[in-house]
Amino acid sequence: MKPSDSPEVTRRDFLQAGMAGAAAFAVSGVEGLRAQDDREAVITHIRRQHDATVKMLRDWIALPSIAAEDRGYPQGAEHMATLARDAGFGRVEVVPTKGKPGVFATLDAGAPTTLAIYFMYDVKQFDPAEWSAPPLEGRLVDRPGVGTVMIGRGATNTKGPQVALLAALHAFKAAGRTLPVNLVLVCEGEEEIGSPNFSQVVFTSEVEAALRKAVGIIIPLGNQTLDGTVQVSLGAKGVVELELVSSGAKWGRGPTADVHSSYEAQIDSPAWHLVKALNTLVEEDGHTPAVEGFFDKVVPMSPRLKEILEAAVPRLNEASTKKALGVSRWYGDESWHDSLLRLVTQPTINIQGLVGGYTGPGGKTILPHRALVKIDMRLVPDMTARGTLQLLKDHLARKGYGDIEVNMTGGYDPTETPPDALLVKAMVSAYGKSGVDALLWPRLAGSWPGVTFTGPPLKLPAGQFGLGHGAGAHAPDEYFLIDSANPKVAGIDGAVKSYVDLFYALA
Repeated sequence: MKPSDSPEVTRRDFLQAGMAGAAAFAVSGVEGLRAQDDREAVITHIRRQHDATVKMLRDWIALPSIAAEDRGYPQGAEHMATLARDAGFGRVEVVPTKGKPGVFATLDAGAPTTLAIYFMYDVKQFDPAEWSAPPLEGRLVDRPGVGTVMIGRGATNTKGPQVALLAALHAFKAAGRTLPVNLVLVCEGEEEIGSPNFSQVVFTSEVEAALRKAVGIIIPLGNQTLDGTVQVSLGAKGVVELELVSSGAKWGRGPTADVHSSYEAQIDSPAWHLVKALNTLVEEDGHTPAVEGFFDKVVPMSPRLKEILEAAVPRLNEASTKKALGVSRWYGDESWHDSLLRLVTQPTINIQGLVGGYTGPGGKTILPHRALVKIDMRLVPDMTARGTLQLLKDHLARKGYGDIEVNMTGGYDPTETPPDALLVKAMVSAYGKSGVDALLWPRLAGSWPGVTFTGPPLKLPAGQFGLGHGAGAHAPDEYFLIDSANPKVAGIDGAVKSYVDLFYALA
């Protein structure tokens, strides 16, 4: 280009460009100040509505939906829909499925960014005799060194964290402030039985279209340990839930009805048949899966995920983890580091429960005609639920136990989200707003049906989010922290605030 071809930049042009940039900066600064003012107004109302938030959680705990027992339906979905409407969702629909209904809701704030949220309104079964407080009462109890907690089934898994998110929306309403993001809420009532019909909710045309607008999806959780540590997990293991049933009728050996145990001398036992079959599923260590081909699809962690793991391990407290789990040693007496590596990377075969014959007081001296075991298998990438189930069936047939019934009750594949996703960065930023230096973690050892969102066709980033603490999921005396004794650990108001910060971080 010749000098004469160059555009002439005059002093006036330069000054005009500078003034335009200054104006843009000024507008941005004003918007930032306005957002800060809005945030402070919302947070003020979080404190004011504390009692209402606690009541919302207590009332929800009193209404259990238990898919395995067909309990609390359709009331559970109806209550979930009411909670969404009360929180400000403009469009709320109960979505029928072949099983329990789901709930779909949208909140249009006129924002350029949309966040999707996953809720489950169902909970696990419970035996009141095992609890120190009634499971459906929502009793407030002081725990030394922890604080005031609410005990109840579903308190931490996951009604407490979900109430915290809903309470954040109530605070926006009370403060008269507009949410900085749009929301899409998708709920199910069968998570605790493996989400067998959840895809029927997600892939209705209107729900799928709404989800396609989202930058990602979160499941609310109380992610803090008792020392205040928070993890941002970049995925979760998948799961297969199933039953194995050994019966005299199907086997063709043993009794077809319970008989006196003296006949063990001349009749085969379906219970021992099941025990021997179970023994083939693991190696001699009673731990490592022995099903042929079980590890064939396992993909090693990427170098980036290995770096994330190694950076996180020194920040995790082994002693407090052992105390929380009630254990004194790890499998194989492994080191803390190696046990964490195994937790993240190893697929598992676990016995949840084993039942056969008489288990009441005293003895009954019978030879049971039927025995049943409940199994879960945790999966890592690139294992699939259906593929792993078939491996198990093939294994039993090959070992001579093809007569044992294999009934899959639910399950789904693992999830993965890249560490550089906008959702991940926003979660880390939101935690930082509360002074929490969150650590990235390669994979949650537990499971949730996130692959419905992270897999095709949606391919959304997904993660668990929320300050606060809870414990006892699936167990007696499940609780969620209401008022914390440790300033490093958020109570329920701090959990509510974390969602406010996430919304602004995404915006």
